[in-house]
Amino acid sequence: MEEFIHIAGHVLEHSVSDTLYLIPFLFVTYLAMEWLEHKTGSKAQAAVQRAGAAGPIVGAVVGVVPQCGFSAAASTLWAGRVITLGTLFAVFLSTSDEMLPIFIAEQVPLAVILKILGAKIVIGMVMGFIVDAGMRLARRIDAPLHIHDLCEHDHCHCHDGEGGILKSAFKHTVQVALFIFAVTVALNTVLEVVGEDALATFLGANQALSVLGSALVGLVPNCAASVVIAQLYVDGVLGSGAMLAGLLVSAGVGLLVLFRANRNWRQNVAIVVGLYCTGVAWGLIANALGIVF
Repeated sequence: MEEFIHIAGHVLEHSVSDTLYLIPFLFVTYLAMEWLEHKTGSKAQAAVQRAGAAGPIVGAVVGVVPQCGFSAAASTLWAGRVITLGTLFAVFLSTSDEMLPIFIAEQVPLAVILKILGAKIVIGMVMGFIVDAGMRLARRIDAPLHIHDLCEHDHCHCHDGEGGILKSAFKHTVQVALFIFAVTVALNTVLEVVGEDALATFLGANQALSVLGSALVGLVPNCAASVVIAQLYVDGVLGSGAMLAGLLVSAGVGLLVLFRANRNWRQNVAIVVGLYCTGVAWGLIANALGIVF
């Protein structure tokens, strides 16, 4: 009974902290989207969309900031079609989640950290432009949505009555935060029971499949994934290719926000599959070229 209480307390503590961290990002994102629609109208949205061609550059640079708040914001922005799919990919691929704090704590040389961050930024940009180019060639550029489309999807009725954009942004933030909290509790419970050591054993058991395994673990929408991958790389269990594959796909709870905010689950699954394949491909390329950070 005492062990159960300990595990439950630990899970609850981490789940609350993980969710609270994201709330400011979510609120600011929804507030910006509300302002964009209610205050600036169609001309401002057209300007944002015209600037979207350079989105992968901005997305890759912004996404490299530690933690996964920007990936959560990017998911919301793409659900409203404010940014392009390529920009979303750029953010996801460059997002480092908990990698940077772990590397700093383990006193990884600055030159190594900068090389890894630089690789993630460049890969994010390249893949972002490729995705956008592919969408244009396939004539699959999504029509712009509006924040009220998200409202209809969520059935929040936040545009009814008084309150304006603050009320609407607050309601969206609460709904998404509750969803993230519930899923995070479930994930933290599994990780607490299974243990991070089990993940380490899984990744280090077969070097030939370490790239595939690392990318699979990286998709877990929880900071524990990037922590384990970064730590195993520092400990010498994972090579550069496997580390790169896992950290490229470690978008954290950005993936949870994607499934909550975007109504088309087939699109969401396709994005996750594309993200995984991208991470594996670049990991294998790094191994083939003998790249060592």
